Amino acid sequence: MDEIVELRQYTLHPGARETLIELFEREFVGGQEAVGIRVGGRFRDLDDPDRFVWLRAFPDMASRRRSLEAFYGGPVWRRWREEANATMVDSDDVLLLRGPGFTPAPGVSAALVTVCHPASPEAFDAYAERHLGAHHALHRTEHAVNDFPALPVREGEEVRVWFGPAGPHPWPAVQLRLEPVEPVEPVER
Repeated sequence: MDEIVELRQYTLHPGARETLIELFEREFVGGQEAVGIRVGGRFRDLDDPDRFVWLRAFPDMASRRRSLEAFYGGPVWRRWREEANATMVDSDDVLLLRGPGFTPAPGVSAALVTVCHPASPEAFDAYAERHLGAHHALHRTEHAVNDFPALPVREGEEVRVWFGPAGPHPWPAVQLRLEPVEPVEPVER
């Protein structure tokens, strides 16, 4: 089932990644899930020690807006936002996608993510038929208007995002080598 998915890439102050991950796992995973957000994979970028990458998903755009309003207007974010924001240089590198979301299987030590800018949807679809399967968790740009403007998303891009290795393609792409963050037990509220 396709959902609305945010692929969020944060640039952090040098040395702040573990501080954010600890706070995120302790407070923000459960806090978001409590308001209907499905928090997916969380990752350390293996090529950039000051980058944190994560995904979250919503059933549809209306649910996204309601859940984001509830979380960012709620007690968990109010209590911990200053500490979280103090770790970040930039949190606006966000792709709004449609797809199945992605959470790595327990024990997986690395994930490869490709963000591709295909020349045309038809050409990409032909490539995907030959090289990508359901296990790649393929995502496409969601073109709906961002109805929660307090959190910007990248606009004007047509991307395809998938997880795992695949055959070569002729389009511009960025590959991210990521180490999954091991989930911790949520804090009882």
